[in-house]
Amino acid sequence: MLKTLNHLAPGDRVWLILLQGAALLSASLVGFILLFLVKESWPFFLDPGIATLFQDPDWSPTLEDYNLIPMVVGSFAVTLGALAIAVPFGLGAAIFACYYAPSFIALIYRRMLELLAGIPSVVYGFWGLVVLVPLIARVHPPGPSLLAGIVILALMILPTLALIADSQLRQIPPQYWRSSQSMGIGRWATLWTVCLPAARPGLMTAIGLGLGRALGETMAVLMVCGNVVQIPDSLYSSVRTLTANIALEMAYASGHHRAALFVTGLLLLGLVGLTFSLRVISFSWTRGGWSGVEGDPSRLGRQE
Repeated sequence: MLKTLNHLAPGDRVWLILLQGAALLSASLVGFILLFLVKESWPFFLDPGIATLFQDPDWSPTLEDYNLIPMVVGSFAVTLGALAIAVPFGLGAAIFACYYAPSFIALIYRRMLELLAGIPSVVYGFWGLVVLVPLIARVHPPGPSLLAGIVILALMILPTLALIADSQLRQIPPQYWRSSQSMGIGRWATLWTVCLPAARPGLMTAIGLGLGRALGETMAVLMVCGNVVQIPDSLYSSVRTLTANIALEMAYASGHHRAALFVTGLLLLGLVGLTFSLRVISFSWTRGGWSGVEGDPSRLGRQE
């Protein structure tokens, strides 16, 4: 590091030190959060012990039962279901905007996605509670359900997925497309064999961000999922997620109950860390993808 600083101009040294300090501060904050969660969870690890989180018959703090398995299953069911909807729709929308839509339509599409990405989650939850839940209740009561949570989360993460996918596809050099067409490869084959593999690292990042947001979402799923602690047996079953459980019970929790909620937070942090690790591994596998900007890619794939 000192050798690097010695080769920089004085102004650049200041900026480098500031940026390194900001990076160190960010890493330190994550470390402090981890230490805080471990400290608050530690009494539960000592007594009654972590095994109770998986061996107790139910989640019933008044009876000293702290089974987290139904909420872990509920969290993953809502998250993976939302990704199953948002990923193909987001990728399809990005492909349409980059390679098929006229420029003015693509511009309107991107501005609308940016607007949707900025809407607070509680607004999505309120819409789901007022509109979506009654619609589901007409088909299969009671309405607040796993399906409602999946749909709301998919709508929430789709703009982020689509915007990142669109950004990555627009960064692919036009030469890739022209070279492919000069060899007689069709438009659709070029998309699947050239463009998507080249953008794969960025697309995996988009999926990782969507996964992280879906796992951490609280208010929207709290409003539409029903908050019943059970393992869902259908899309119409009510569920409770880990984040919703913390939001519902932290205000009045004490003793082992409070410590169990901090264990839940520690578990969520671990899941986010696992997601980050998988993204790093995925990026290392796909780093051959192109990630620079060359020329003007705004009309890549469109007919001149």
